[in-house]
Amino acid sequence: MKRNRQDSSDLNISFLDVICCGFGAIVLLLIIAKTVQPIPLEQSDINLNGQVADLQTKLFEIRGKTKTFNRELNAKHEQLSLELERIAILRTELANLESRYALASKNTSSEDKLLQQLEIALQSLSQEIADFTIHDNNLIGGIPVDSEYVIFVIDTSGSMFSYAWPRVMQEMENILAIYPNIKGVQVLNDMGDYMFPAFRGRWIPDSESRRDAIIARLKNWNAFSNSSPVEGIQKAIGTFYEADKKISIYVFGDDLLPNHSINEVANTIDRLNRKGISKEPLVRIHAVGFPVIFQAAGPQYHATANRFAALMREVTHRNGGTFVGLQDYRQE
Repeated sequence: MKRNRQDSSDLNISFLDVICCGFGAIVLLLIIAKTVQPIPLEQSDINLNGQVADLQTKLFEIRGKTKTFNRELNAKHEQLSLELERIAILRTELANLESRYALASKNTSSEDKLLQQLEIALQSLSQEIADFTIHDNNLIGGIPVDSEYVIFVIDTSGSMFSYAWPRVMQEMENILAIYPNIKGVQVLNDMGDYMFPAFRGRWIPDSESRRDAIIARLKNWNAFSNSSPVEGIQKAIGTFYEADKKISIYVFGDDLLPNHSINEVANTIDRLNRKGISKEPLVRIHAVGFPVIFQAAGPQYHATANRFAALMREVTHRNGGTFVGLQDYRQE
């Protein structure tokens, strides 16, 4: 009887040993298999949303850069077309002059004066075609375009607003087109008054919408003017010059009244636009002359237009810019 009880006790102990070993094995397997912490579903959703937001931000940045590059490429194509058209016109004129020169050379009765004039014209056109190059970075049509900021100083007098205003808007668009990616722009009239008073003393950020707003405002902008760009140039340089900024000023006008001395104005701008030992100009000054007085006024007024052209040629020459005299004030 004692032997049967001992056998039952040994069996129970063996069963417990098996069960404990089994539980121990399961625990050991769980410890080995548990390599990472479980991630709650809410945290996983947050991480995925953050990644999507980052990707969307990068996508918007790429689209913005693509838009800028496309605008710059279109501007280059337009400028290239204009310059190629100009070259074609010059070559046609050259061919006509060569033909006239050849005909005059064969005619022994032709006057020497005519031959000399044709020779001069041939040399001039040949040189103009040879010099008419397209630069890939700093010059377009002979005008430096390396500036990061552009200021327009526009004559808003009656003669300009009444006759040349559509052409003024066209030339402003053309100039902005050769600066597809600048950092800031500003528009003053020749008196130094701001087109947008809300941006007084600070730059207008450049964008397509801002450019559209400038052209739209220019259409009806008829501020008081004394037909002299002096005040506007002085305001532009004195207010916006900074040593770390490349700035160009574009002056639009048609005449200069006799109460302003050309030398005095040029010297005043020199003093304002030069600093340091090198005496280099702080900003570039370009100018566009509109022939309103020559085409829409009597000869007694032509002297004022000549004065404006003489002043702007001197000012642009001294200040690293270019003077462009238009052949017609009407829109092309």
